[in-house]
Parts: sequence; structure tokens; C-alpha cells
Amino acid sequence: MRKYRTIEMKRLSAEEFRAAEKQPLVVVLDDVRSLYNVGSLFRTADSFRVGKLILCGITATPPHAEIHKTALGAEESVEWEYFPSAVEAVATLKSQGYRVLAVEQAEGSKMLHTLTASPDTFAPRCAIVLGNEVKGVNQAVVDQCDGCIEIPQLGTKHSLNVSVAGALVIWEFTKQWLMRNEENQKK
Repeated sequence: MRKYRTIEMKRLSAEEFRAAEKQPLVVVLDDVRSLYNVGSLFRTADSFRVGKLILCGITATPPHAEIHKTALGAEESVEWEYFPSAVEAVATLKSQGYRVLAVEQAEGSKMLHTLTASPDTFAPRCAIVLGNEVKGVNQAVVDQCDGCIEIPQLGTKHSLNVSVAGALVIWEFTKQWLMRNEENQKK
């Protein structure tokens, strides 16, 4: 087995990425304090063609050297927007018809591995909210959401780095999106 060389990977240019079909997923960052986490989430959003990142509160915005260090330029390809608070961002998304789910350990949360591509879980447009590295998603934001997604954790620690948690949830949404697209192409 031979690894691909970079030139063989058929990577999109930033212009091609902006023109490409995106999955109908928005990722909201609620007071994410680490610029490296923000950059990592930009890079993950680029990798999986997330529709948009919404940066809220104390979450830093590009341009910034520390974001760029982990984003590797994805902050230039991924669409993003800033809101003073995640409460405001969630209200705006809901008014636009988004189903909004917090990634949080909460009463009544749905385990990530049990989610299926059904209309009650994945509306035509969906948003996930990722929270602060210490406090998680603000309770006021959780109160506004349509539900919570929880990542099963089996060890002694019951928290993940926000960029890792985001990547896991974004991948699950991407997998569901890709499966729906494949099914639609067969029809």
C-alpha cells in the first residue's frame, strides 16, 4: 500500500471550496477561549464541508496568527459569522428554520451513536452548539436548543477537548449526510 502524495489528493482550492455544495450544518462556538481550538474547528469544518461556523462571545475571530496556526488557511475557505452571544445566534438560526442541538451532557440528551437521519433529528438544516472548554455550553443556550447530543464516554474522564468533541459530532453528521446523498443518487 502506497500513501498518496499531496498532488494526488485532488484538493479543492479555496475558490472551488466556496462554490462546492456544503452540508446543511452550522457549528456554533459558544465562548470557546482557545484560539487553537477555534483554528482546529475551522480546519475540521473545511474537511467536512460544514456550511458555516458561528463564533460567539469571547470566541476569537480571524485574522489571528494562533487561529491560522491550526486552521492552516481554512479560516479563508470556511464561511463564518460573529455574534455577541450564542443566545442571539441560536435565536437567529431558529428563526431561519434550523434545528439547534447543543453538544452537552444533560438530562434527556440523545447519545451520538443513536442518532439517525430522520426529520426529527436532522431537520433540513441543523446547527450544533459547542461550548467553552471549562463550563461547556451556557445553560441559557441549552435552554434555547431543541435538544442535546451527548458523546458516550467510558473512562474516568467525562470531558473531551472541544475541538475533539466537535470533530466527532461533525463526522457523525457528515456520515449521515453522505449516506443520504448516496441514497438519493440511487433513486
